[in-house]
Amino acid sequence: MKSEIEQLRRELEQHNYNYYVLSAPSISDLEFDMLLKQLQKLEEQYPEFADPHSPTQRVGSDITSGFEQVTHQYPMLSLGNTYSEGEVQDFYDRVRRGLNEDFELVCELKYDGTSISVTYENGLLVRAVTRGDGEKGDDVTANVKTIRSIPLRLSGNYPEKFEIRGEILMPWSVFDELNREREAQEEQLFANPRNAASGTLKLQNSAVVASRKLDAYFYYMLGENVPSDLHFQNLQAAKAWGLKISDATRVCKNLNDVFEFIKYWDIERKNLPVATDGIVLKVNSLSQQKNLGFTAKSPRWAISYKFQAEKAVTRLNSVSYQVGRTGAVTPVANLDPVQLSGTTVRRASLHNADIIEALDLYIGDMVFVEKGGEIIPKITAVDKEARFLLGDKVQFIKNCPECGASLVRYEGEAAHYCTNENACPPQIKGKMEHFVSRKGMNIDGLGSETINLLYQNDLLRNIADIYDLKITDLTRLERLGTKSAYNIQTGCEKSKEIPFERVVFALGIRFVGETIAKKLAFAFKNIEALEKATFEELIAVDEIGERIAQSVVQYFAEPVNMETLNRLKAFGLQMSLSEDKMKAHGTSLAGLSIVISGTFSLHSRDEYKTMIEQNGGKNVGSVSAKTSFILAGENMGPEKLKKAEKLNVKLLSESDFLEMIK
Repeated sequence: MKSEIEQLRRELEQHNYNYYVLSAPSISDLEFDMLLKQLQKLEEQYPEFADPHSPTQRVGSDITSGFEQVTHQYPMLSLGNTYSEGEVQDFYDRVRRGLNEDFELVCELKYDGTSISVTYENGLLVRAVTRGDGEKGDDVTANVKTIRSIPLRLSGNYPEKFEIRGEILMPWSVFDELNREREAQEEQLFANPRNAASGTLKLQNSAVVASRKLDAYFYYMLGENVPSDLHFQNLQAAKAWGLKISDATRVCKNLNDVFEFIKYWDIERKNLPVATDGIVLKVNSLSQQKNLGFTAKSPRWAISYKFQAEKAVTRLNSVSYQVGRTGAVTPVANLDPVQLSGTTVRRASLHNADIIEALDLYIGDMVFVEKGGEIIPKITAVDKEARFLLGDKVQFIKNCPECGASLVRYEGEAAHYCTNENACPPQIKGKMEHFVSRKGMNIDGLGSETINLLYQNDLLRNIADIYDLKITDLTRLERLGTKSAYNIQTGCEKSKEIPFERVVFALGIRFVGETIAKKLAFAFKNIEALEKATFEELIAVDEIGERIAQSVVQYFAEPVNMETLNRLKAFGLQMSLSEDKMKAHGTSLAGLSIVISGTFSLHSRDEYKTMIEQNGGKNVGSVSAKTSFILAGENMGPEKLKKAEKLNVKLLSESDFLEMIK
């Protein structure tokens, strides 16, 4: 009986592959369902032959628990964007200068879905993780196993273990049908297939995920034993193992090949069954990719080209104003509904007062709307010939629409700001939402709706109040049960273990993002030193400019902020760098300015940059009289070499550098 069950599984897996990957079914849906029921019946009769990778397991379960956070073995970075052939040319030239040798590019369609990383071991799907914050994501394996185009079991000569990345998508036909059902049930409609796919993948009920008929394409393989040094060949190998790889993938020898690919798919993509928003260009050779390395946010060996946005014409009915957590006031145009790139657009950003003035807007104007990068709707022009029975001219407001405080515009800034930082409701709630976010203190249960509810009931007025919340206060509110209250309290306790650098980010100091927060944390080691840091001490830190330094000084000069900080300290949050991180940062390069040039065999450029920072050194991009030495690899840039000789700057090899920092 075991052999009969295994034979049925193999047969169903092949039919599944034919239908969902090759789009070439060899049997009818009815015949497939009959075979599947036959297998289900046999598995029920002989439970000793159960297999979690059986085709019968793709229906999902209604008892999926919360998602576990998993750290990515290889960070999932985002790509830099280009919007013109000139910017593609610039990317090509940068790669050529960085490599100083011949290279190929692989062009692929940029599918508009949600990113996923899937791990296979011994040919079996063992884990699927979302992008998350790039360093860690949610384990959504149970949900991904319901997607028919993703094989649970591979065939052929695959590595023992590898990771493959891709995009999970909701086809247009499924998206339209889902929205029709939601409309009939008077539920909120999904804005686009990308949001629908992302929301579906995060559902706690994998049976519902299975019913949503998601699809997937894979585009990049990682691991110690991938088949080839060529990215394109690895994709073809993955295709042979049963993974779904787009046929719209081409090796390009030169820029003309790239531009031909872009022009073809800019038109042809509109006939695809799934959403796309551009082209991805990657250096084909993995060893060349390693030599090019990464910036803080994206690889230097890949970039995306975004298609020109579609445009539509509609009527401007009114302008409203939104206040963000930093006090920035954003004008929003309210429009007659119009279809654009597969979605209904009713609102569009007007960005700032300068944009409004440049457009010369009047209420009632017919305006041209497009989606920048096909994501954010914006007004690009006015059809002045169509003006008829116009209303008032649109003038930027002078007072905050939420609290009435006067707005200011700082020198060099395009935005207007509400200065009532500690009493303007959207700013207060926005700061709290930022504080509890996943990249901040990661406190579950405190979403925007809950924070708004607690604010309305006078239980929250600043971020420190979060740690004063009591179970009895929470449970007396509508929409908050005992379980939710305990989840919030548990989240608050767990957040006290969040490392210092994330606490700095969570404080919401203007202009201090994740990267800058880490720089400040590692430079000053604890909150007391950061509080006392002078403007001059701050700008001496790598990547800290005058604007950021001034913002940090102003933050700690505010008595309200210092009172909040003192309360957070008393609650037990991490206010200093952990001992292991302090130990990991040596001082062998303290005070030295170092330039990296050339290609390396032992580590990538980014790894060397990290080593320099961890040992107290400063990475600089150009050679000057202040350069301490150059970490020189093969094919060092001739201009840097010439300048180093002229200024008598020392060159250090890889091995000498590694010996230096031990």
